[in-house]
Amino acid sequence: MSNNVDATNMIQATQRELKPRLRFPEFQDAGEWEEKRLDDFATIVRGGSPRPIDEYVTNDTNGLNWLKIGDIDKESKFVTSTQEKVIPAALTKTRVVNPGDLILSNSMSFGRPYILKIQTCIHDGWIAVSEINKSLDRDYLYYLMMTSDCQTYFSDNAAGSGVQNLNAEIIKLLPVSYPHKKEQQKIADCLSSIDELITAQTQKLVTLKTHKKGLMQQLFPAEGETLPKLRFPEFRDDWVIAKLGELGKLSGGGTPDKSVAEYWQGDIPWVSSSDVFEDDIYTMSVTRFINEKSISESATKIVPKGSVLFVSRVGTGKLAVNNIDVCTSQDFTNFLPKKIYNYFLGYFFIANKSALISLGQGTSIKGFSKGDLEQFEVSFPSSLEQKKIADCLSSIDELITAQTHKLATLKTHKKALMQQLFPAFDEVQR
Repeated sequence: MSNNVDATNMIQATQRELKPRLRFPEFQDAGEWEEKRLDDFATIVRGGSPRPIDEYVTNDTNGLNWLKIGDIDKESKFVTSTQEKVIPAALTKTRVVNPGDLILSNSMSFGRPYILKIQTCIHDGWIAVSEINKSLDRDYLYYLMMTSDCQTYFSDNAAGSGVQNLNAEIIKLLPVSYPHKKEQQKIADCLSSIDELITAQTQKLVTLKTHKKGLMQQLFPAEGETLPKLRFPEFRDDWVIAKLGELGKLSGGGTPDKSVAEYWQGDIPWVSSSDVFEDDIYTMSVTRFINEKSISESATKIVPKGSVLFVSRVGTGKLAVNNIDVCTSQDFTNFLPKKIYNYFLGYFFIANKSALISLGQGTSIKGFSKGDLEQFEVSFPSSLEQKKIADCLSSIDELITAQTHKLATLKTHKKALMQQLFPAFDEVQR
């Protein structure tokens, strides 16, 4: 990291002054910060939408960029491309923004800023911050607007009883506290360097997940095939096919009456579909516990550890292997294996997720039944090869978990640092 952001190298500032809690040493004697409104520094305007938009969209490569919400990675700092273009006639009904301008969505996930690296037209779902005064560093402004205080300001002042909306007037009045330009740039460089680390660590995580996905496609037979493309050299026996119902016992779950508080006072973990994570057979976020009475007076039952818990509705396709005895909601169909290795089976169904999801039936809430799973055909090798495949994929999952934690730690560090590099609204002496 190019900037030293260790708190030990910062100097504590007085909280009741217009100063941040932490400052770089060279700016300790630079005095208090100033504060103005955002419209003192920039022009804030709303985009515009030519309608009907289909009459303006073009495939001509010389068309004008047309930015939609879906074109942006929500974790990105910059806008670098658009999926569609519009004809020049749209200019009378829309607004052009330029590289270096900031844009914010004014509804739904509003208030999150992005920096443009391209020239583009924006519809009326965007608000642009353009013509930024040279006294205010653009990247500094971006990070200021990302602080929890600014985001709270947007949410507190957004209008609407259902879908809340920002408007240009609200954004114009955003309080902007700022130091000298050099200190602004130092803060922006510091946070940019952390963002670069986050981007690099995110790419490592994506690469690991892509590697796992590709490996799974080769370690399990493709549709219509009887053997996988990739095998460990010590295994050459054929795989066999059996219906899942022949390999173990399937059971359902249930939910004790939530209005009876007594049922939910115990030490037996109760799992809902939201407690199971996508493509992660090892992790469950169990937060609710029940007792024996709730089991005896409801449809839920103890699912022995080592079972495969299939989310069969409201999240179809997710599954996990429980390493402790649990109870599950009615959104699960649970499988206790007898003739197949549980973790192999878990990975098998992750590799065949589309086939599992396709079992779902229903119009409003799609799901599959115990009978559907009983008839599902599973191909598998010897127990030793099952274990080898599961261990191989498990080792990659451990790397993914470690990388996920590393990334989360970086994001937490950045968030904590931002809270101290900018004065909090309630700490400003008015």
